[in-house]
Amino acid sequence: MRRTIFEPEHDDYREAVRRFIAEEVTPHHERWEQEGCVPRELFAKAAEKGMLAMGVPEEHGGVGVDDFRFNQVIIEEVAYAGVAGSGLGITLHNDVCLPYFLEYCNDEQRERWFGGIADGSLITAIAMTEPGIGSDLASMTTSAKAQDGGYVVNGAKTFITNGINADLIVTAVKTDPSQRHAGMSLVVIERGMEGFERGRNLDKVGMHAQDTAELFFNDVHVPLENRLGDEGQGFRYLVNNLAQERLSIALAGVASAQAALDWTLEYVKERTAFGKPIGSFQASRFALAEMKTEIELATVFCDQCTMALNKGELSAEDAAMAKWWCTELQGRVVDRCVQLHGGYGYMLEYPIARAFQDARITRIYGGTTEIMKEIVGRSLGV
Repeated sequence: MRRTIFEPEHDDYREAVRRFIAEEVTPHHERWEQEGCVPRELFAKAAEKGMLAMGVPEEHGGVGVDDFRFNQVIIEEVAYAGVAGSGLGITLHNDVCLPYFLEYCNDEQRERWFGGIADGSLITAIAMTEPGIGSDLASMTTSAKAQDGGYVVNGAKTFITNGINADLIVTAVKTDPSQRHAGMSLVVIERGMEGFERGRNLDKVGMHAQDTAELFFNDVHVPLENRLGDEGQGFRYLVNNLAQERLSIALAGVASAQAALDWTLEYVKERTAFGKPIGSFQASRFALAEMKTEIELATVFCDQCTMALNKGELSAEDAAMAKWWCTELQGRVVDRCVQLHGGYGYMLEYPIARAFQDARITRIYGGTTEIMKEIVGRSLGV
């Protein structure tokens, strides 16, 4: 089905993004996978091409574009190129972290941070998850006690994307431990603050080029000027921004499924068995037809979610539906495509094998499939 949400400027942007990935990411991806991190310079190079923090206003060094379709183009092209591990840090910076700064920074904070966020010299991360709490965010124990015109932060976070590279970390803390939701606030912890330490770069099943770290806070003094928004409103701020984060993950899931299908179609047309291409067997054709159908249906829904987000109308329930369905779809498609590749599908020199490794986490981060279903189920009044 022909997609109708993109304008000519988005198509031109897609070509520029595709060239950037081909020149600046793909040739280095294997080395970055081995090193477990992308160089900081990648963010600056992306900024030069208009691919970083597009929503930052022009007066602060950005391009001032508030259109998530441009974000969607980046998400899709990263997936099509098979470099999710290299590109995820940029999409996290753009899709997940930036909204907190755009929506909750005061004038002084904008002057202090926006320029670096836009030019890639200040890489961002968000720290919510803690060891042992899983999806129960309100039970976090990282504390921020008022002291000396600011807060003293103690605690730990884990599974933090951009955790090694990050300069500005939006950190969820408890300013009032007696409250579950109303006691949560957001503070920005900066590189170099005394008492802030990074743990190891975690050794993951997939997405090896993406740095994912443990963070430790030992009596870190965070000035009041680094609090985002009002005290006690952190949980509300997080909930408000989760719809965009989950849509971003859903879009990546659909695009990754499409990439897997494209690689597989190419393979089954060339690989022969019993004297003919394996794609010509009915079992193969049926599998390919089922995957193509599901991807097309998911694409239409996600495109409409993008347009709803642009209008400020994307609901938490629609975002949750997109997130769980599309990441589960990604898992099903990639698994079936590995099967169609046969033994070669298990070899890491084939992109489908790496996609298989990278796909598993998407059903967990950003809210597990089970939590997404719970959000949708509660909206039904049951």
